[in-house]
Amino acid sequence: MVGRGELTDRAWAQIEPLLPANGGRGRQWRDHRQVINAILWKLRTGAPWRDLPERYGPWKTAHERLRIWTADGTWETVLDQVVVKDDSIGAVEWTFSIDSSNVRAHQHSAGARKKGAAPPPGSKPFAVDGEALGRSRGGLTSKIHLAVDGRGLPMSIICTPGQAGDNPQLLPLLDQVHVHRDGPGRPRKRPDRVLADKAYSHPSTRRALRERGIAFTSPQRADQVKHRQSRGSRGGRPPSFDPGLYADRNVVERCFNRLKQFRDLATRYVKRAAYYRAGLVIAAIVLWTRTTELQDTP
Repeated sequence: MVGRGELTDRAWAQIEPLLPANGGRGRQWRDHRQVINAILWKLRTGAPWRDLPERYGPWKTAHERLRIWTADGTWETVLDQVVVKDDSIGAVEWTFSIDSSNVRAHQHSAGARKKGAAPPPGSKPFAVDGEALGRSRGGLTSKIHLAVDGRGLPMSIICTPGQAGDNPQLLPLLDQVHVHRDGPGRPRKRPDRVLADKAYSHPSTRRALRERGIAFTSPQRADQVKHRQSRGSRGGRPPSFDPGLYADRNVVERCFNRLKQFRDLATRYVKRAAYYRAGLVIAAIVLWTRTTELQDTP
């Protein structure tokens, strides 16, 4: 019997073939599904690892599996393959919405050791500036930068300190997109269009997206409008803006709401940015599998 918040049989059927077969050196893993359900319980409740219910096995086993699969990129592989499956049937909508959301960091998230936190060789810089913690008058914060497809499903995730700007992360978010084909052909890396709010409305951003052949819908900031108008005819024409298209940007807000239903993500408790981002990726996998189940339901 599947417990609340645990992997359904359909979701497990999608994920199981993508997981490592054994623990190496002849050692057998504890049941993968039990361990992943343990991690999901932790993400859903936000409780300490030591409070893990006995039905999920030793908490150290679940934590160690999270650590190993974060380091070797297993979570990324699973998410990529789930996206590929959806794209193969034409379900991925290639109009992306991009935004960010601040997360209050608990005091337990501070104080990570400086040494030993280097990412594995060849990994992407998903977290920048140390452990992605920033200080402000409100205390410690982290910021989640998110790109979602037209249905509001996560395509790429970056974590930064809370005070970091939004616009510098737009192109890195797009650079993470790498959807392989279900068959021959090069991976798809570019959306058809990007929707973003005023924080991303910068001439350099518009120019970079234009060079990549990506349409961009974002309102201009008041200071940019004033500067253009002050130059008269030399200021050029205003960039095109379609309010109807822009209204679809709300899917990214809804995705943040769904991710923050996992209490361990709504408040950051972990010290390592890599583990916090891994939790976001695992939650994204859950959102994708849930959507797939709805599509498969007659």
